[in-house]
Parts: sequence; C-alpha cells; structure tokens
Amino acid sequence: MPDRQRDEAAVDGASAPDGTAGENAPDGSPTAGEGSLDRRAIESWVDTLVVDNRFTIAILFPAVGAVMLLASAEGLLPDPLAFHPLLVLTGVAVMRLPLLSGLLPLVGRRAALALGTLVAYTYAIEYVGATTGLPYGEFEYVVSLGPMLGPIPLALPLFFIPLVLNSYLLGLLLLGERAESLPVRLVAVSATVVAVDMVLDPAAVALGFWSFAEGGYYGVPPLNYAGWVLSAIVATVLVDAAFRRSELLERVRTCPYMLDDLVSFVLLWGAINAFYGAVVPVAVALAFAAALVGLDRFDFDVRPSLSRSRS
Repeated sequence: MPDRQRDEAAVDGASAPDGTAGENAPDGSPTAGEGSLDRRAIESWVDTLVVDNRFTIAILFPAVGAVMLLASAEGLLPDPLAFHPLLVLTGVAVMRLPLLSGLLPLVGRRAALALGTLVAYTYAIEYVGATTGLPYGEFEYVVSLGPMLGPIPLALPLFFIPLVLNSYLLGLLLLGERAESLPVRLVAVSATVVAVDMVLDPAAVALGFWSFAEGGYYGVPPLNYAGWVLSAIVATVLVDAAFRRSELLERVRTCPYMLDDLVSFVLLWGAINAFYGAVVPVAVALAFAAALVGLDRFDFDVRPSLSRSRS
C-alpha cells in the first residue's frame, strides 16, 4: 500500500531542486525562485491536510453525503437540514481538496488563464442550456444549490470543472503514450465525461436536484449527452492549453491522492443509484471503480486517519 512517505513525495516531486516552487516561467508555468515561499507554504499545508485525512475526505464524506441526500429526498431529514445548500456545498468542496492539491503546484499564469476561460464557458453554456434547452435538453434546478446567477447556481464550476478534469486525468493514466494524440484524447475524454454523467444525472434526477422536460435514460434525454460531448471537447482543448501534458501526467502518476475526488464520486453517486435500483448507472460506477483499483487509486492506507480520530 502507498504509505505516508509516498503521499508526501507527491509534493516533493513537484518542487524545484532548491525546494521552492510557485513563480512562473515566461510561458506562465510555475518555476522556483524568490517570493515563492508563501505559495509553497500553502501547497504544503493543503497537501498535509489531504494526506492526513484521506480516509475522511475520500470515504467518510461521500458515505455521509449519500445518507444525508437520500434522507433529504425521502423526507427523513427535517428542515432546514434537508438539502441545505451550505451542507451540500461544504461537502462537495471538501471532496474536491485532493484534486485541488494535486493541481496546485502546476498552476501558473497560463493555467490560470485557461482555467478561467473554462469557468466562463461553464457559466455561459449552462445559461444557454437553462434558457434555450440547448445543448443539454430543457431542464431546471429544483433543489437550491446556493446563490443563483439567474437560472444557474453561482457554485456551478465547483460541480462542472472537477468532472471534466477527473475524466482528463483518468484518460491520461489509462491511455499512456496514446494520449499524445489529440484525436485520441478528445474521444477518450468525451467518452469518459459521458460515462461520468451517466452515473451523475440519473442519481441527481432521482434525488430531485434538477429535472428534464423529457426523459429517456433514467429521466435524462439523449440530447443531454450530446451536450456533454461538446463540453468535453472544449474542456480538453482548454486543459491542453493550461498544462504541459508531460508534467500533468508525471504529477498524476506520482501524487497518489490526485484522483481521490473520483473515488468519492463513485462511492457517493454509485450508492445513490443503487438505492434507487438504477442498474446501468451502478454498472458504470462499478466500471470506474474497477479502473481506479487497476490503477492503484483505491489502495491507500487509512489507518493513520482512524488512529488520529480515536485519539
């Protein structure tokens, strides 16, 4: 099993030879230099937080989240706790920490600009979808997910961007050298994003988070998945622009917790689909679990977290 030393090596491997990180090269990528200590300290703090609490973040949070969401949907959790947006957003944000910590050492000006463009695209495509029915099909949010920007949640990028980033990272690991081909990346990431949404949307519709005017696949119209192909292509191009692929691949290979957010996703939404008897989404979730196990991403030592929680 990966141990604490392997986890800590994730950050050490992202550092410069002199032990610093955080300034930017002319192309906007992070390099070592003076003035990087504050950033290095932040990266180290977030890494330690994730390493020391991997079991809590990747296992307990989605397990508790699934129970609370199902209790809310089934009328077992009283107001104001039922679907409380602060609880939902806090839980989601915590489960995103491994992905954030994994990417943080690689984020320079170029990545910030590309990811900022992806955030803008996220808002724009969702607004168009919510007001016109294209490209995802006609839908509306039923449960409050916090403050709204017109018909869409302000926190939308917290839900959308990790979905496509996890799909991109998983594709890099599974494809190996084949990921050097842009057409291969586009097809692989698009297929993975669609598969992720085949797990997410049926469970969200069953919970009553949002609803579509027309059904199809567990209440989700086929047009929705065509929309996700479009968004996956845009996201792939922007992630390509944000990071050097060789550095991103090395980072995801050496950072054992970088796909823990996908582990949480499988547990949370797989459990909800299982509760509602959605056979196909559960099968897709199990396929993701098998891929993560095969990549040694389900294999982490939880004993330190458990021992600390008892002390």
